Amino acid sequence: MTERQKFDFVKKIPRSKVEIRRYHPCVIADVLVEAPYSQAASLGFRPLVTYISQNNIAMTAPVLQESTDSRSWIISFVMPEGMTLADLPNPQSSKITLRTLAEQLAAALPFTGITTTSKIQEKESELRLALTNESLTPIGTLRIARFDPPWKPGFLRYNEVILDINP
Repeated sequence: MTERQKFDFVKKIPRSKVEIRRYHPCVIADVLVEAPYSQAASLGFRPLVTYISQNNIAMTAPVLQESTDSRSWIISFVMPEGMTLADLPNPQSSKITLRTLAEQLAAALPFTGITTTSKIQEKESELRLALTNESLTPIGTLRIARFDPPWKPGFLRYNEVILDINP
């Protein structure tokens, strides 16, 4: 079973599928990609999978994608639990950046299917509405979390949209 990014369940928002979670600190490997949304994940995935494969690092889930602007995306792999920056070899590719994420309080909305632009916009609106109804304030940008490989049939794919929130 693929290791998943660790979090503690805090609560479920009533009348929604939104969960409030406290994500554990972790190390991630990032690639900045300048491409449309539909191409960014694939372009960012290749150098990241090369990095973990060359260094015998286990693949984890999810693969994260977040926008920096309308044409740039950060694609990220979460490193296995317990790994620190000191444990990881320096990437040979200048495209890859390693960084530590602090503990994060966040709201996550799970959904199935293919992560099209329209589906992401729909789920982001649903997530933001649930947060507004609970008087919770989102901070930062939306993260798209994909948990399944691209060869898995679209209707079976598990995904989440995630927003950090103020404690």
